[in-house]
Amino acid sequence: MMDMKPDLSGRLALVTGASRGIGREIALQMAALGAHVIAVARTAGGLEELDDEIRAGGGEATLVPLDLRDFDGIDRLGGAIHERWGKLDILVANAAILGPISPIGHIKAKDFDQVMAINVTATWRLMRTTDPLLRESDAGRVIVMSSGSAHSCKPFWGAYSASKATVEALARTWAAEAQNTPLRINSVNPGATRTKMRAQAMPGEDPETLPTAAEIASKIVPLAGSGITETGKFWDAPTEKWLDYIRPA
Repeated sequence: MMDMKPDLSGRLALVTGASRGIGREIALQMAALGAHVIAVARTAGGLEELDDEIRAGGGEATLVPLDLRDFDGIDRLGGAIHERWGKLDILVANAAILGPISPIGHIKAKDFDQVMAINVTATWRLMRTTDPLLRESDAGRVIVMSSGSAHSCKPFWGAYSASKATVEALARTWAAEAQNTPLRINSVNPGATRTKMRAQAMPGEDPETLPTAAEIASKIVPLAGSGITETGKFWDAPTEKWLDYIRPA
């Protein structure tokens, strides 16, 4: 049985896209459980509001205003974490953009490139720069935010679906490479959630019919617990179930 409120005391957690939505709620909940949160987002104002709330609850955070298209900045972040702490316990690769909802043949090249830059390349750069830090932890945990669209491949969602399928492939590969270490790496489908991105994707939907970001975050944060043994799997937050990938014989 998964510990729904793991003890994260003394753990160091890096959360991207931490200024709003599910990322913000994950950062808040991890801080409340004792983690020191390195909160990454583009907007300094949003990070400062997050920091105020974390500190009001007795938690601690380090704020990193960073546009994830600044790939060298991601590399510098890894170096800064190494210099200050020497390790990282938790990575939550959450930041992403929706991109165009459009037929594949109508997607502008610059829009496709932007989706891939933020959703895929930046996530890979995060993986690369944090891998040695996570291996220094006694129970490194990685949560890669994916989407059901990586599997459903709905019409007009080509750019976003492709980006999330690629990120899952990276996560599964990384998990296989770290199989014989304490590091555990899993992807997550948060499902439909009351966020700005969901409203952008589904403008006619009543947000009151959807779970809040805080409710979904509470089903994802437990993956950071030291008791998690699963790796290279897909956590479906709405059903709170692990889904196995089909592996070739």
